[in-house]
Parts: sequence; C-alpha cells; structure tokens
Amino acid sequence: MLTVVILTHNEERHIARAIESVRQLASHIFVLDSGSTDRTVEIATRLGAVVQHNTWTNYARQFNHALDLLPNGTGWVMRLDADEVVSPSLAREIAEQLPRLADDIEGVTIGRRMSFMGRPIRHGGVFPIRVLRIFRHGAGRCEDRWMDEHIKVSGPVAWLKGEILDDNLNSLSWWTAKHNSYASREVVDLLNLKHGFMTHDSVAGLAGGQAGVKRWLKERLYVRLPSGLRAFAYFFWRYVLRLGFLDGREGLAFHVLQGFWYRFLVDAKLAEATAYMIRKKVDAPTAIRDVLGIDVMK
Repeated sequence: MLTVVILTHNEERHIARAIESVRQLASHIFVLDSGSTDRTVEIATRLGAVVQHNTWTNYARQFNHALDLLPNGTGWVMRLDADEVVSPSLAREIAEQLPRLADDIEGVTIGRRMSFMGRPIRHGGVFPIRVLRIFRHGAGRCEDRWMDEHIKVSGPVAWLKGEILDDNLNSLSWWTAKHNSYASREVVDLLNLKHGFMTHDSVAGLAGGQAGVKRWLKERLYVRLPSGLRAFAYFFWRYVLRLGFLDGREGLAFHVLQGFWYRFLVDAKLAEATAYMIRKKVDAPTAIRDVLGIDVMK
C-alpha cells in the first residue's frame, strides 16, 4: 500500500496533473491544504483525494503534521509536491519493486529533474538529483528546517532509476517572488547554524546519500567562503564548468536566477539581518522577525 502526500496552497493549475500521475499507483492520496482560495480543494476532492486543512508555518512542519494525520496501518508514504509529476516509468517501477523490498528497507530514493520556462534543465551538474521521497510510515520524518528540507530515515535505503519532474507552470514573476521568500527562510537556517537558537536538524549527519553529501558541503565548506563571492563561484561552476550554457536561453535564465541571483540574495539578506543584530543589539530571532518578517519563536 502506498499513500501519496501532497501539500497545497492555490495549486489549481497543477493539482490535477499531480494526482493523475499517481492515481493508478497509490492506494490513498492525502492532500493537506493551507487555505487555498482557488479551486485546489474542489479539484483534489473530485479526483478522490482526502483533503484536510492546517495553517502554514513552513514546509517541514506542515509535512510532518500530514504524517501525523495518517491512520495507523499506513504502509509506504510518498512525498510529492503539487507541481511535480511522477513519470510513467517511475510509476511502473514503484508498482513492481516496492512490494519486493526487504523488510529492513526504510526509504527509497528516486531521481528528480526540473523544467524551467517550459524547458528541461539537463546541464549544470544540478539534475537529476537523487531524493528520498518514499519511506515507511513511522520510519521517516522531514527535517525540522525552514528551507531545503529532506526526509530522514535511520535504516537502509533502496533506490529506483525512475524520475519525477518538477514542472511549475506559473509565471517568472511568481517564481522570483517565491524565491525571495525562500531566501528569507534560508537565512533563518544559516543564522541558526551560527547562533543555535533552535535545534539544528540536518541530513548532513547521516551516512551516504546525495542529499547528505550536498548538505555537508553547504554547511561545512560553502558557508565559509566570502559572502557574495561564493554566489559567483557557484554560478561559474554550474554555468561554465558544468556546461549550463548548453541549456539555451531558458537555461541561462535558470542558472543566473537560481544559481547566482538567489544565492546572492541569501547572502545580502544574511548581511542585512546580521548588521541589524549588531546595530540594535538584539538576538537572531528578533532580527529575523524585524528584518525578514518571520517569527521563528511562534
């Protein structure tokens, strides 16, 4: 049995596509909505999903809340974002391989690709990335972080060759606004890494896995590079050394915006919040609330 969990907020453009990609695969589809004002809930309900509601704090806490709402006896759980699609090949692989996994296997990693402005991103050393998206209910939880959260399990992990595609259909204006919000949330995690005002939860502490390696590099090496310069270095690595320029005009926009602009924006917001702490003589949570508009102590 497989239960697919999807978090939603105003996803009427995507939700039917996501559900349709797993309808023949999933025993249950569970949607946790955080106050959609469009037709998201109506569409999900019509397609057979169980829909419940919860006020949004961040992705990790919302997803873990969804896990807590699943009934006893739930078997495997799959995390799927509303703008993602499970490929037919992955759907077949899950149906064939999941029942055959050994009892000690707690999680399954799959490949994830992204499409940007209608074009699949194939270069830059970014995709496909392996992510743990399938796990036994009760064996996995989402990292308690404000950004870039992953599912953690402590036991053995299997892997499947199939992929999901992240293909958001919203406008570039929507994308930049969302990544502006992402940048603020990432600053929360960076300040917490330095000042320790919350529990530090990270897959970097787990052995093996692509997500754990990338998190280790980010937390142990990337953050120690000079602010600002590290954004350019990362972009140069992706766009030049890893051939991101082969992704065409849409790829140029993606690698500049996601590989440079976003990373530079995180650094700029981090500097702003740090300067506020010094100038006002306040702690990190207060600066985060006053400068970034996020109440981490709520």
